[in-house]
Amino acid sequence: MIPLSVLDLAPVTEGSTPAQAFANMLDLARWTEQLGYHRYWLAEHHNMPGIASAATAVLIGHVAGGTSRIRVGAGGIMLPNHAPLQVAEQFGTLASLYPGRIDLGLGRAPGTDQPTARALRRYYEAAETFPNDVQELLGYFAPASAAQVVRAVPGAGIDVPVWLLGSSLFSAQLAAALGLPFAFASHFAPDAMDEALMLYRRDFKPSARLHAPCAMLCANVVACETDAEARRLFTTQQQSFVNLRRGRPGLIPPPIDDIESFWSPAEKHMVERALACAIVGSPQTVREGLSAFIERHRPDELMLTANIFDHAARKRSFELAMQAAPEKM
Repeated sequence: MIPLSVLDLAPVTEGSTPAQAFANMLDLARWTEQLGYHRYWLAEHHNMPGIASAATAVLIGHVAGGTSRIRVGAGGIMLPNHAPLQVAEQFGTLASLYPGRIDLGLGRAPGTDQPTARALRRYYEAAETFPNDVQELLGYFAPASAAQVVRAVPGAGIDVPVWLLGSSLFSAQLAAALGLPFAFASHFAPDAMDEALMLYRRDFKPSARLHAPCAMLCANVVACETDAEARRLFTTQQQSFVNLRRGRPGLIPPPIDDIESFWSPAEKHMVERALACAIVGSPQTVREGLSAFIERHRPDELMLTANIFDHAARKRSFELAMQAAPEKM
């Protein structure tokens, strides 16, 4: 069985609070660790009421401190929002506190809108320097030399696995050139997935960090006892996407019985395209879906995300997904 991992955004549901979201986050991390999931990643987003994972490094420390074995990391840190030295210091600190358990995934997008990017004192133009910023960051994790003027303390000489994340071809090509593992955001932007995987695997250059290409894909997986129940739970994610496209991001909504009355035909087409990598249904449906997805794309690892309103149902979904995972491909 290929490793299965978890992507969490610390969702804040209607009628709840960020504090409750963080309690649910730690509870889910402990649960998925018990179930045998390999990683638990949190993603950086800003100015989104339904996502509480803006202070990503802080939450990674909280989750790592509340678990014992599962790897914990960022999926990802949006590097245009940060100075590479600060990221190296943060993750050098985390890796010192929790040796062998911390991952650093790096994204090129700002993870927010333009006014919020300005409030972060960073600018869209910073994305143009992304390749140089990645190399600068990698340099801070290398053993410090005697002549080195600026060091990451802690960070220098500490083993922090660095992944590049992307939803286009850019990061796939950069990850191949730098010899880094690559994670594709197929859970919300699958259009370029096949070409990105092809380019990454074809052009990969071995490095001191990685000798052969390692590609991780992400999929929306909602599992419940029946197909109908799972499809109803999935309407939470569908509504969230529509609300975002309408310019009204808000708290995570409860599921509804009739999604067709909620969206327009154009919105339905947009959501179905964006969420094409979704496996929703009973354990048997999920098993068949996972098998087909893995057989077609051959990821080295699969990361699951599930934006489910009810916390108990979300935990149950990850349990059923692990049980349904194919043992061998």
